[in-house]
Amino acid sequence: MTSEALARAVIAKLRGAGHQAWLVGGSVRDVLLGVAPKDFDVATDARPDRIMDLFPNSGRVGAQFGVILVRDVFSQVEVATFRSDRDYSDGRRPDSVRFESDPRSDVLRRDFTINGLLMDPETGRILDYVGGRADLERRVIRTIGDPGARFGEDRLRMLRAIRFAARFRFEIDAATFDAIRRHHALILKVAAERIRDELVRILVEGGARRGFEMLDSSGLLAGILPEVAAMKGVEQSPDYHPEGDVWVHTLLLLEQLDHPTPTLALGALLHDVGKPPTFSVSGRIRFNGHVEEGVRLTRGILTRLRFSRDEMERVEALVANHMRFKDVPKMKESTLKRFLRLPDFDELLELHRLDCMASSGRLENYDLVKRKLAEFPEEHLQPAPLLTGADLIGAGYEPGPLFSQILAAVEDAQLEGLIRTSGEAMALVREMFPR
Repeated sequence: MTSEALARAVIAKLRGAGHQAWLVGGSVRDVLLGVAPKDFDVATDARPDRIMDLFPNSGRVGAQFGVILVRDVFSQVEVATFRSDRDYSDGRRPDSVRFESDPRSDVLRRDFTINGLLMDPETGRILDYVGGRADLERRVIRTIGDPGARFGEDRLRMLRAIRFAARFRFEIDAATFDAIRRHHALILKVAAERIRDELVRILVEGGARRGFEMLDSSGLLAGILPEVAAMKGVEQSPDYHPEGDVWVHTLLLLEQLDHPTPTLALGALLHDVGKPPTFSVSGRIRFNGHVEEGVRLTRGILTRLRFSRDEMERVEALVANHMRFKDVPKMKESTLKRFLRLPDFDELLELHRLDCMASSGRLENYDLVKRKLAEFPEEHLQPAPLLTGADLIGAGYEPGPLFSQILAAVEDAQLEGLIRTSGEAMALVREMFPR
């Protein structure tokens, strides 16, 4: 069954056994906003052992905090016992919890009012102890209770407030945002993996530009991504970038993102990260070596935030290759074909389009590449090799570093359409590399 159907079944069974049970949190918020929930959570007064008894196939994912994962073949639902939390000495998790029978006690320990609503899925009845429905209607992100206390309990909530505001196009309550400004330095005590995950969500869930503007105005950006904050005020040549400085240009790219892949979004954010340290004026504004510096800084940022090796390599490739489109009209056919067959070229091409639309608006090279991609079948971009190292040895050539040069020359001629057979390839080798 679907996760919604499973949640309904779990609630029905808990209630049939004499317990309170409600949908809670993000699923209720999303239903009231008319958004399809991604998952469904259940809150109940049943204790963890009782939940395990009622659902023998469940798993303990946080039983010490009263959280049990109930599964069927296709779906899973988190079922949590009503609780109140004690001190958060690590700024992430409560040191201890007390199980409660009153749902109000459970709501009061949650983060934001819009996430503190409970719903009966059968009747649609809502329990609202914190003004969450009014905040949904007002389109406001507000902490439950004192914002400083909420952010002290879990510092990541500062990033979550910005993510929700960006995603839903909500405002952040003044007292809540003021608390983020006051406590922003605490974000550096949060695990890099948790920061990474929230940043990616801000980039891909919608409203990325607004999210990064709020990160900047709150003080969080300078702590988490000082290399990005350094883009502010870095002028660019108006001939190529009439839109403004590097920060404005980057924001315009983020504004165009429409639920992108994480790697494309990171490429959009970091493609010009090498410009601030390479800025110079010599007759005109220059950024000599900004691509190479950008790759170096990107590697450092993604390493610091604990991205996977594959993600790092993909984003670094976007940064490394994003300027090559300017050379497309004068590329040899072999060079162009090698360019077009780069891994994940669709992301690189989309980054180029975003880059153009955030600056001059000129898409001539983008359109040219699209035409060439349509013109060249896959077998023309990556044809089967006409010769191998074994063929060269068979022809009397000594194995060594020259082999790679010979094979590259053969592939060049093949991609240019100058040779089509192994015999023609070997003739070319004997002419260019006589023994």
